[in-house]
Amino acid sequence: MTDRTKVVLVTGSSSGIGKACVTHFLKSGYAVCGVDVVPPSEATVAPAEEARYFEFTADISDSAQCRAAVAATVKTFGALDGLAHLAATHSMKTWRELTDADFEKIMAINVTGSFLISQAAAQHMEKHGGGAIVLTTSSVISVGGLGGTGRGGPAYATSKAAIVGLMRSLARSLAPHNIRVNAVSPGSISTPMTAHYTKEALAGVNARSLAGRIGEADEIARTIGFLMSNDASYIFGEIINVNGGATFGL
Repeated sequence: MTDRTKVVLVTGSSSGIGKACVTHFLKSGYAVCGVDVVPPSEATVAPAEEARYFEFTADISDSAQCRAAVAATVKTFGALDGLAHLAATHSMKTWRELTDADFEKIMAINVTGSFLISQAAAQHMEKHGGGAIVLTTSSVISVGGLGGTGRGGPAYATSKAAIVGLMRSLARSLAPHNIRVNAVSPGSISTPMTAHYTKEALAGVNARSLAGRIGEADEIARTIGFLMSNDASYIFGEIINVNGGATFGL
């Protein structure tokens, strides 16, 4: 491995944990391609970091757009070492409210999209020495999301459970190509996705967490940064729960 700047593609980069990942990787010296379905509403990076960052608009549920995002990253920076996949869509609908179209939309973005962007990244990595992929599941798969104001419902919970199987299958498939695949499982994190939590819901989060508070996006970003780094070189197919100890309250 040379001493060149490492390159990471971050999906869902316009807000929330994805935006926090962009900030973390840039501060850590990476070159970053931020991918989202919509451009950010405000400047993402400081002027001093602009040479190591660019934005690409893509719908990750479309295979051609996933391949285009990878190609643009490689064209701009000459390499692709990592994928931090945060892009997802939320669903708060309860089982009574969900339609088949609702359910299929969530699966297309959250599950199929996770596969397609991973596939596109891995196809480059396997030809250039390997890399690391970090997918995102959720603690909602353990608590069983009911839906409602601010809370993930059955479609969202199902999509995030599917990420676990996808990650483990990709971890086995890609390890021979020196590509490590792992996942983070955030608990309740202060992002636009949880901005509509009621006071009662937020109180419940605080009560379940040993930390006694909701998590911050940069706390997830630092964990993803670890999984992307050489410090995690012996970690394959694992899920790191980052939920303030809420697992103990389940």
